[in-house]
Parts: sequence; C-alpha cells; structure tokens
Amino acid sequence: MEVKKISELEVEDRIDGFFVIKSFEKKTAASGREYYDLDLLDDTGIINAKIWEIEKGEDISEGDFVKVRGEVISWKDVKQMKIFKARKVVESDDVKIEDYVQSAPIEAIKMYSEIMEYTEAMSSEDIKKLVETILLEKKDKLMYYPAAKGNHHAIRSGLLYHMLRMLRAGAKLLEVYDGMNSDLVYAGVILHDLAKIEEMEANELGIVSDYTKEGKLLGHIIQGIKEIDRVARENGIDGEISLVIQHMILSHHYYPEHGSPRYPMIPEGELLHYLDIIDARIYDMQKALSEVKEGEFTSRVWTLDNRQLYKVNKD
Repeated sequence: MEVKKISELEVEDRIDGFFVIKSFEKKTAASGREYYDLDLLDDTGIINAKIWEIEKGEDISEGDFVKVRGEVISWKDVKQMKIFKARKVVESDDVKIEDYVQSAPIEAIKMYSEIMEYTEAMSSEDIKKLVETILLEKKDKLMYYPAAKGNHHAIRSGLLYHMLRMLRAGAKLLEVYDGMNSDLVYAGVILHDLAKIEEMEANELGIVSDYTKEGKLLGHIIQGIKEIDRVARENGIDGEISLVIQHMILSHHYYPEHGSPRYPMIPEGELLHYLDIIDARIYDMQKALSEVKEGEFTSRVWTLDNRQLYKVNKD
C-alpha cells in the first residue's frame, strides 16, 4: 500500500500512514449510531475522518500520534477518511511526531530574533521596554504556540509567523504612508495577539486542546490590554504610550461583533487592523489553494465568507 501525505491523497486511495489527532469527538448520527469524528493532520495538511466502528476508537484520543489504516472517500465534494483501524504509535514504528506536525516554514528562533530586531530598532525607549519585556516573558511558549485553534496560522510556531509577516508587510507600507509612528505600528503588530498564549491551552506540538477559563470569559483582546497595563505600571512606562497601545489592541478587530468595542482612532491602529486582515486572509487563501490543482476550485472556505477560490494556471 502506497504511503501518502494528506496533500497527496485522492478519493479511493487506501491509507496506511501516520497522523496526529488534532481533534477527537464522539458523536451520534441521525440513525442513533455513535461514531468518532476526527481531524487528522500531518506536515502537509489536515483531513476530516470518521471511525464508524466505535470500539476501534476507544484507545486513542486528541493529541495522540497514531498509525491509521483506511480509505479516502468523498462526502459533499470534500475528501474525508474512513478509518478501519487506528492505534497509537509505538517505539518500533521508528517515526518522530515532529516530522508529522504542521509548522511555520521558518525556524522559530530565527523568527523571534528578527522580531527582536524590529524591537531593538525602536526610537522610543518606553515602547521598546514595554515590547521587549512582554516578548521575553513569553519567549519559551512563542517557540511553539499557534495563532489560533483552527483558523489562520493554526500551526506550530504560527503566532510568530503571523507576527513576522505582518511586521514585514508593515515595514513596506510605512514607506508609502509617511508621517506614521513606526514604533507604534510595530508595537501593535507584536502585541496584538500575544495574549493568545493565555487565551488557549496548547502543547509543544502547537496543537490547541481548548481555551482557558480566562480565554473563554475575557478573550485575548482584554487579556492583552490587562497585560500591557501591568507591564507599563511595573516599568514606569509613560501613561500616554500605554493608553495608545492599549487602544490599538482593543480596536484591532475593528467591529464590535468581532470583539472590538472601539474602532481605531489613530492611523497606526487602522494600519494594524488591515495588516492583520491581509495576513490572515492571504494565509487562508494560500492554504486552501495548496490543496487543489491549477484550474480547479477549492471547497468553500468559511473563514473567507464561505467563498470558493480558483487556482490560476501559471502558464
């Protein structure tokens, strides 16, 4: 049986390979029959799967590294795996889980170092101190934390990757839109999602198991504002600087229904919002298009307003 990665799978393929269980839930079909619903991933993608013989899923759970036998079927024009057999990987399988986890394409420590370069180049000592302090506090978890549980940059080190791409894009736009405070833009980019580390519970593979109690009750925007206020007070940061950066974090989701009770009131906040939107949407587009051939449409992508995307021929 040919061993394929998720990105290579086609309908009717027989599967005998290794995957990480990203999510695992027992459900009940309309007929009353119980089954397991899983999302399996490797370093190339993710696929939904079902275990219809309930006893065959009793020894595995979310986060496990498993060997799976099954076949690929089509359900509502989406590829899905029907699992016949699944077990946890054992030492004799001679495979490493790190090789089967989706990760950012740049090494985490390199991304962190580049982000620190942006910070060290800031002209405002107060903004630099604020950002450096929070980055250092979170350095260990930043090496592996994703930017989301299931949306954009939901990969190992995805939070760093999201942050770095926004910084690079922001640097280019600041060349066009002069008169902006680059320190504020870079601080907003670096700090806008950092509290996701407290919002979500993630393991060192970058897989989120759940949201924390504080994450569910407050969310990363409020958690981030509280953190900026704390660090600013502890380090004697100018109150105006702390207030403005808190406003940027508060408003970066833009709409009240998306969690921001204020729209951006400064140009740097407006730019932060659109840098976030651009990077999130382009990431989701590139991810969806990587799963289809040229000249084909993707399945509907719910994070992109349920759009189907078209992969343009390169020729």
